[in-house]
Amino acid sequence: MARKHQWFGALVLKSGAGIRSLRNIPVLGGLLHSLSHRILPPDQRVRMQVQAGPARGIYLELSPRTGHAYFRGEPEIETQKVVVERLKPGMVFYDLGANIGYFSLLAARLVGSVGQVFSFEPDAEVVVRLRDNIQLNGCSNITVVEAGVWSASQDVCFVSSDASSPERGTGKFGAAEKHAEGTPTRCVALDDFIQSAPPPDGIKCDVEGAELEALRGAESLLRTRHPWIICETHSETNDRMAREFLSRLEYYVQTVDVNHILAEPKNGKLMHEVRSSAHVLAAPR
Repeated sequence: MARKHQWFGALVLKSGAGIRSLRNIPVLGGLLHSLSHRILPPDQRVRMQVQAGPARGIYLELSPRTGHAYFRGEPEIETQKVVVERLKPGMVFYDLGANIGYFSLLAARLVGSVGQVFSFEPDAEVVVRLRDNIQLNGCSNITVVEAGVWSASQDVCFVSSDASSPERGTGKFGAAEKHAEGTPTRCVALDDFIQSAPPPDGIKCDVEGAELEALRGAESLLRTRHPWIICETHSETNDRMAREFLSRLEYYVQTVDVNHILAEPKNGKLMHEVRSSAHVLAAPR
């Protein structure tokens, strides 16, 4: 039965929109929906390789229901471009909100065996999948930090996402009040974290609305080390506040797409452009 689940799960992932579109057909759609739920339990995972893009060839255990974009190599394409362009062998990368590890594994490939990746993920169930995916790919240069990132090192209430979220990637931190909704979960401030870990050259920040808190907890790091930052802002208010905060720290902030900003140190932008022209990093074939 398990082998049948794997086969059908792989078929669903590979077929993608084709099978999902059949659900709109009267009667047949309902039968297919019922059949898929019988064959594929909610916690079903299928081991697949990313099919395209710079992460091509990376193994991931994916949900047949929500993992289509990962399988096709399509999550946050513009963010992938930023990471591929800027990460070089030997660099240190912080992945804030690592989820199942797509960007952590891509970064591990780019920084190589002499580089390091730190993957921050607060959801205990997702951390299990993150560790499994790291093991699947034999990556020894990734350190998993089972914690969220906040303005101070403390417990903050966290609400996990439900199973309908793509790879359970939309869990959120609430306010830091003692009786806030959710489960008290460990968080770290990056200014504290770097006291016992190498500071980053680059940061990917996708923390579902808590980006300003994460940035505030890294103010000293950002002011003194000026890593580049690709950040999903999740709302117009967060976008504006993040831009204002980073500008005060001598960052040049530009729009990447409707959901992301890229922050680079003003005094290092020209040097980055020179380095970029000297290094061409092609995606593996």
